[in-house]
Amino acid sequence: MVTYAYWAAVFILTLLALGVIGVKMQAWKPAVVVALLVLAAGWGAYAFHFQQVFVKRWGGVMTLTVPDGERHIGSTWKEDNLWTESFDPATNTCHFREYSKGNLLQGRVTIKNCNPVGSGVAGR
Repeated sequence: MVTYAYWAAVFILTLLALGVIGVKMQAWKPAVVVALLVLAAGWGAYAFHFQQVFVKRWGGVMTLTVPDGERHIGSTWKEDNLWTESFDPATNTCHFREYSKGNLLQGRVTIKNCNPVGSGVAGR
């Protein structure tokens, strides 16, 4: 999967920095700093850009958890952001939640008296 290939590339670049700067040039402090910068940049790029792009376009890996007490109804992509819909039978509401790149701009829409088909709470 593309996610694993991405992380393999990040770790190879990290080891390359340690090998070239640390071993060949005998400069371990700069080597560790560069390696940490490569890891931080790799993590930041993945978390704030690549994760959902990989999942949507190239079959990457992503895990979401439905909140306790709610039932998952469906999911859809709007551009590169994932929207999920769940139903809370205790409050009879449906929740649309957006999972955006980096989880910075997360939209949320609540529909009251939702009663989705098959929810078992019709006529409340």
